[in-house]
Amino acid sequence: MAEQTKFRSEAWWGKSGRDGFIHRSWMKNQGRPDDLFDGRPVIGICNSWSELTPCNAHLRGLAEVVKRGVWEAGGFPLEFPTMSLGETLMRPTTMLFRNLMSMDVEESLRANPLDGVVLLSGCDKTTPAQLMGAASCDLPAIMLTGGPMLNGKFRGEDIGSGTDVWRFSEDVRGGKMSMDDFMSAEAAMSRSQGHCMTMGTASTMASMAEALGMTLPGAAAIPAADARRNTYAHLTGRRIVEMVREGLVMSKILTREAFENAIRVNGAIGGSTNAVVHLLALAGRIGTPLDLSDFDKLGHDVPLLVNLQPSGKYLMEDFYYAGGLPAVMRELGDQLHGGALTVSGNSVAENIADAPCYNREVIYALDTPIRPAAGIAVLKGNLCPDGAVIKPSAATPRLMRHRGRAVVFESIEEFHQRIEDPALDVDESCVMVLKYAGPRGYPGMAELGNLPLPPKLLQKGVTDMVRISDARMSGTAYGTVVLHTAPEAAVGGPLALVADGDMIELDVEARRLHLDVAEDELARRRDNWQAPQAAYSRGYARLYVDHVLQAHQGADFDFLVGGSGADVPRVSH
Repeated sequence: MAEQTKFRSEAWWGKSGRDGFIHRSWMKNQGRPDDLFDGRPVIGICNSWSELTPCNAHLRGLAEVVKRGVWEAGGFPLEFPTMSLGETLMRPTTMLFRNLMSMDVEESLRANPLDGVVLLSGCDKTTPAQLMGAASCDLPAIMLTGGPMLNGKFRGEDIGSGTDVWRFSEDVRGGKMSMDDFMSAEAAMSRSQGHCMTMGTASTMASMAEALGMTLPGAAAIPAADARRNTYAHLTGRRIVEMVREGLVMSKILTREAFENAIRVNGAIGGSTNAVVHLLALAGRIGTPLDLSDFDKLGHDVPLLVNLQPSGKYLMEDFYYAGGLPAVMRELGDQLHGGALTVSGNSVAENIADAPCYNREVIYALDTPIRPAAGIAVLKGNLCPDGAVIKPSAATPRLMRHRGRAVVFESIEEFHQRIEDPALDVDESCVMVLKYAGPRGYPGMAELGNLPLPPKLLQKGVTDMVRISDARMSGTAYGTVVLHTAPEAAVGGPLALVADGDMIELDVEARRLHLDVAEDELARRRDNWQAPQAAYSRGYARLYVDHVLQAHQGADFDFLVGGSGADVPRVSH
C-alpha cells in the first residue's frame, strides 16, 4: 500500500500560531522533544486497565511493551484510559455499560490528535466495546487482548473459570460437594493474571477479533502469563505504525466476508452466544449488512472442532499449545473467505497457510469433528417472532426436541425466592421461563439465562432442563438454554404472556419455539398486560432504556448505528 503523507494529528501539531503553541507546549511538560511533533504518526494506546476489572489488571504493563514497538517503528505513542467493564464485579450487569464504554472510546479517539489506535482489552464486554467505538471513527486500529489465565488446578485436576463454578455450585446445592471443598476451589481457579481460560465470552471475543482480522494471527489464545503475549504486544506496536502509513482503516477489514468468517469460526470453537449480540452491534457501527438469520445460515452447520469447556474438556492454555485459532481456521479451509484482508496486511489465507495442529485431542480434524452442526441455532416461532438463540454444543441432545409445562418466574428476584422451595411445582420435564431480563427489562440484558435447577431435582440426579428467557448467559455456562428471546417481555413480546402451566414446544432441528396457547387467549392476555415501570428515571440507565435496540439488532443504541468518522473537530480556543 502507498504510504500516507499527511496525518490527522497534523491538524493539532502542525499549526504555527496560538493553537499550535498550546497543543505542543503542554505536551512538552513531560520532556518531549520538538521532533515528535514533526509529522510522526501519533498512536493512541486505548487501555481498559482497571483494578476493578481483574481480567484486565495486567494491561498497564502490556501497554508499556506496545509502546516499545511503536517507538521502534517511528511512531509517537500516547496511552489513555477509558471506562473498564469488569464482568465479575459490576452490577446490575456489564452489558448495561457496553454501549457507554464504546462511546467513551469513540469520543476519545475523535477528540484527540490520534492517527491510529491499539485497543487493549480482555474481559468480556471490553473487547466489543472497544471495537464498536473504534469502528465508529474508522481510523487504523489493531486489537491486543490480554490473554487467558493459566489452567486452574484443584486436587490434581484442571478446572475452568465459570464452567466449573456453575458445576461446583450445583453440586453444593445438590448435596454432592461440601462447602469446605467449594471454598478450597475458589483459590485454585484463578491462579494467574488474565481473563477466563474457558471458551467463555472473553476467549470467544478474543477469537472473534482474530477471526475478523483485527489482531495479529495467533494472538487470541496466548496465556496472559506467557512471555509470548509480550512479544505480540511489541509486534502490535510496530504494526499499527505501518497501518497508519498504509491508510489501513477498519472499514477495509470489517467487510461482510470478515463477519462471515467470524460466524463460522464461532461455530467451530463452540463460542459464546454473546458473540451474536456483539457482532451484530459491531456490524451496525461499521455499516456492514448482518442480521440474526446469518448466524443460522452461516454457522449452525459448522462442526465443533475445539474440545474446550463448556462444550468439551480442555482449557485455553491447552488450546494455545495445540495450535490456537490459526489451526482451527486452517482446518475450516474453504468454508472461510481466504481473501479477506487482516491487520497484518496479509489475507486470512496467507496468515493460516502453514498453521500447524499439535494436539488432535484439543483441535479435531474437519472430517472427524467432536459434533456435527454444532454452531449457534436461531429459533423462530410465536414465542420469539424476532428470534431466539440456543447453543447446541453446550446443550443436552435429548432435550433439543422437547415439550413441557411452563414454570414461570416474573423476575430474577422471584426466581431466587421460589427455586429452593421443596414445594415448588416442578419436575424435570418442565420448562423454566424467566421474564423481564432483556435489554430494557433488566435493564442491560444480564447473564441470567442459565437458571440454576431446583435442589429437589438436583438431588434426584437431574443435570439439565429446558430454560427460556430474554436474558443472555455467560459464555462459560452450559445447558439447554434458550436465550435472547425477542421481542423481550418488557416491550410486550410474547414472553410476557406466558403463564404457569402453558405448554411450550422446543424443536432445535426445526428451529422452532412455540407457545401452545390459542391466539384468542393470547389476545386476551395481551389486552390485560401492563408494561413494567422503568427501573431508572435518570442518568445513563434512563438513556439506555429509552434508546437500546432489541437483542436481534445487537442491543446497541438506535442513535449509534452507523459511524460518524474521524473528521477533526472544531477548534477549542
